[in-house]
Amino acid sequence: MGLTIKERGRPNGRKEKASLDERRPETRRPEAESGRTTNSPTRTLYLAAALIAIILWSTSFVGTKIAYASFPPLTLGAARFAIATVILGVILTARREFTLPAPRDLGMMALSGLLGTTFYFALENIGVQLTTASSAALIVASYPAVTALLEFFFFRTRISWMRAIGIAMAIFGVYRISGGGAGEGGGHELIGNLLLIAAGFVFAIYNFATRKVVGRYSMVTVSFYQTVAGTIAFIPLALIERDQWRIPTTESLWILLYLGVFCSVAAFMLYNYGLRGLTAGTAMALMNLVPIFGVALSIFLLGESLRPSDWIGGIIVILGVILSVRERPKPRSES
Repeated sequence: MGLTIKERGRPNGRKEKASLDERRPETRRPEAESGRTTNSPTRTLYLAAALIAIILWSTSFVGTKIAYASFPPLTLGAARFAIATVILGVILTARREFTLPAPRDLGMMALSGLLGTTFYFALENIGVQLTTASSAALIVASYPAVTALLEFFFFRTRISWMRAIGIAMAIFGVYRISGGGAGEGGGHELIGNLLLIAAGFVFAIYNFATRKVVGRYSMVTVSFYQTVAGTIAFIPLALIERDQWRIPTTESLWILLYLGVFCSVAAFMLYNYGLRGLTAGTAMALMNLVPIFGVALSIFLLGESLRPSDWIGGIIVILGVILSVRERPKPRSES
């Protein structure tokens, strides 16, 4: 899910790469942006790492659907990110990067963790439960356009006509997908689609909050404290579902581990590694593969089928996102 890509300078001159978990990242590499190219084998390695991350994120919609055989949505979120917290803590310890942020920064990490882990995945998990995995993948594809739209309102960024058209297309595409769900999939599917749309706005605000601290700490450090806060907040939500708890099947346990280890941590690490040798434009282009792979996997593994409204809406969303992220927004001049 995993789409702001930023690279911030630190006071000592080092650079850190910002990213999203199924929260999709947004980072730049100076040498890639300056036009210098890496040798072919190295660039192939960077590209392969990013593609593997994209595929892992694409499988999360299907994995989440399968895990619902044993885990209700909020319980699944709490368990998934508890696993991710442990793994991120081990990584920080192994790297000897375990540091306690300043109180103000720690508070911002906790706030962004509540947004990006608890609220976002609570909405997404419930939404995926109510709608199809393929519709979820297509709606999530619109999130970069939602972020660009909120940047315009909150940060006074200038939007070109091309970007405005792209944002409008993405919104219309989501409307087509959700409208089709209302007519053919019933009220539950419409509610699921609306929850996923709401998750997109939470995702954008999470990005804005993360920018406040990402320049001062490594992204693994930021993600660790975000995930800790998000997991803690998930626990009381999971307790609401205690009447639905049951002994999980072996398949569901493996899926849970897969979501926590591969979709939440491994994909994040691989994508950040790949961004070292890719331009921002290439990274954004790759992110557009998430809904394509997600829909394909939903069809082949879950037996889902796309309605005409899904095909039309999905194509419009992807084209709209491509237009909305092809150029970076410029600050609006103050009058």
